[in-house]
Amino acid sequence: MADSSTAGPVRVLVAKPGLDGHDRGAKIVARTLRDAGFEVIYTGIRQRIEDIVSIALQEDVALVGLSILSGAHVALTTRTVEALRAADAGDIAVVVGGTIPQGDVPKLLSAGAAAVFPTGTSLDTLVDEVRKLTAGSQVDG
Repeated sequence: MADSSTAGPVRVLVAKPGLDGHDRGAKIVARTLRDAGFEVIYTGIRQRIEDIVSIALQEDVALVGLSILSGAHVALTTRTVEALRAADAGDIAVVVGGTIPQGDVPKLLSAGAAAVFPTGTSLDTLVDEVRKLTAGSQVDG
């Protein structure tokens, strides 16, 4: 959590958990969020949940965005949320985007995702939602 003496953009982490090697969408999201004024840390592909959580803590991010195309979105999101809570970082919002069937959206929200962005979500919608979720992290900026 940022303190009042720290100014600057809200920090977000974009991560590709699991074995999925397709990162074009994640890079587009990272660039879009950067262009919208966020400081974005991008982990690259094939990240372990433990590494994503470690980076999120080290970088003091307000939000972790998971990009998942592999079909393992429910398990990977659940594990990420649980690992953040176990690290006493349950205040870091987790959002997930990618190839996600509409029927899985309630499962992801129940697993602790703050928002879900299935393929086809507009980038404007994504930016607006991330702004809402991180509004409390912004410091007079």
